[in-house]
Amino acid sequence: MAMDSEDRPWGSWHVIDEGPGYKVKRIHVKPGQRLSYQTHEHRSEHWVVIFGIATCVVDGETIVCGPGHSVDVATGAAHRITNQHSEELVIIEVQHGAYTGEDDICRLEDDYGRGEVST
Repeated sequence: MAMDSEDRPWGSWHVIDEGPGYKVKRIHVKPGQRLSYQTHEHRSEHWVVIFGIATCVVDGETIVCGPGHSVDVATGAAHRITNQHSEELVIIEVQHGAYTGEDDICRLEDDYGRGEVST
């Protein structure tokens, strides 16, 4: 099975592994960039910082963490990852849920003019 990978305006993501009920991604966030403030209806996420400093917002709470630290995002929680530093940020994201497709994104805010739902 071929693993997905995609470049985005903020950086890129690469699927490392996936199976029924889970997906594991490596996410690269360019300096000064951030992902959409978004929710997911069908999955939770667990983020582990591998390199750099992540500024994470989960349901309005800001959490700043470095390598080896992690953040949990419950299903339905609004969340965002930001790289406010000059080095690339690398995160491992573990998704758990009945559905882990890329179209399970409801964008609440987006710096790149993308619509509310990813296609």
